[in-house]
Amino acid sequence: MSPFEIAGLTIFILILFIGIFSTIFGLPGTIIIVTDVIIFSWATGFEKIGFKVIAVLVVISLVAETLDFMFGAYVGVRRFGLSIKGLLAAVIGGIMGGVVLTPFLMGLGTIIGMFCGGFAGTLIVDYIEEKKLKPAYRTGYKNRLMKIAGTVLKGSFAIVMTVAALSTIYS
Repeated sequence: MSPFEIAGLTIFILILFIGIFSTIFGLPGTIIIVTDVIIFSWATGFEKIGFKVIAVLVVISLVAETLDFMFGAYVGVRRFGLSIKGLLAAVIGGIMGGVVLTPFLMGLGTIIGMFCGGFAGTLIVDYIEEKKLKPAYRTGYKNRLMKIAGTVLKGSFAIVMTVAALSTIYS
């Protein structure tokens, strides 16, 4: 591989990680992942990732975003806020999660650990910030659990999409 190809592949993988990470904050991470895969496929002439894989990823993304929208509309939960404290906690948690799970699960451990650690960091900061509020303004346990379930569901879809894209490239 040439240095240009290595740089392109590195940027591709970093954007995949950003896509997974953005689902923690309620952003459309699956759309970021699909867009990244389409651009990478186009840049490589659709040699490494073909149209079938792209079609499957688009369907998964549509399902994930639709479920996330319906879940949020039905329950009416608010998303984890994007604050400096939350972002810092998510980054630190993501690094710690990746470091802990990588020796056991290799590359998959890095991806899962990054999501789980980042989500845990954000959840802790959100919990601490809510404790500062008066009880009447706090999120109830039902809404908190629904918020957690929705984020984990969408993050799981993003992890599956990333694993599918990377396994297609490296197989």
